[in-house]
Amino acid sequence: MENIWTVKLGNGATLMVRGAEELGLKRGDWCVFRRDYFEDLGEIVRLEKEPELSGDVSTLPQIVRTAGEPEQIEAGENDRKARSAMFTVNEWIAKLNLEMSPVNAHYSLDRKLLTVQFCADGRVDFRELVKELSRALSVRIELRQIGVRDETGIFGGIAVCGQPLCCCRFLKEFSSINVKMAKEQDLLLTPATISGVCGRLKCCLRYEHEGYLELEKGMPRKGEYCETPAGRGRITDRNLLTRKVNVTFESGNVSVFPVDEIKVVPHEKRREGGAPGGEGPRNRDHGGKRRKPGEAGAEK
Repeated sequence: MENIWTVKLGNGATLMVRGAEELGLKRGDWCVFRRDYFEDLGEIVRLEKEPELSGDVSTLPQIVRTAGEPEQIEAGENDRKARSAMFTVNEWIAKLNLEMSPVNAHYSLDRKLLTVQFCADGRVDFRELVKELSRALSVRIELRQIGVRDETGIFGGIAVCGQPLCCCRFLKEFSSINVKMAKEQDLLLTPATISGVCGRLKCCLRYEHEGYLELEKGMPRKGEYCETPAGRGRITDRNLLTRKVNVTFESGNVSVFPVDEIKVVPHEKRREGGAPGGEGPRNRDHGGKRRKPGEAGAEK
């Protein structure tokens, strides 16, 4: 029986491979797999219990053996050669005046293939670059364009929450994210609040979105009037996680209440009883009737 594993290469790229269950592989182990015409080394990231595959499993790279010390030494030598190759890559990019920024280079374990990952704002015609690099380095070249999210996931870092970046820990793919998700999570729409290390919208806005929509159920909205143990006021802020709201009273004082301790005032009753922003009693006579313009005590 074969298992499907996700492995991580030395350049940070990940891919799914297949291997015999008898190999006894586990997370953190290193393995050698064969892909097309070359062999490469990868670290086991996770076992895919329900892999999402678009094609036949038999087309996946095949794990041929577990990696030992000889393979690790060979991979270290390949890393040194790859760093040296980056000088040649940068040199030819400058000569050909291409709008691209190389991120890293990676030799396959048998050095039959050199993969260069790069970032660019748009599509780049790098056919001439491939020819020149193949001639200069005497190896088959594969250029792969990646996004800024992928680049950040490769280099890693610490997020504002104090945890390692999600893109280099557990995220398998980058889903589309929009500002509406941030609004529905009551976040300040400032770049420092909703942008990640990569400069794009934070990935957590997407995979936490459904949870916030569930927490939002039963919560009053900002701007609504409510009755509290301290009187009537207006909701000026709320915390979906703690399920508490900030209520501002007519006096200007602000108090925090659990959502269970308040009662939202229906729209038609908001101005009764001198609610914040309401008419108040100053334009009414002692009988509760509104004075008409021109009557004693009425405002003109």
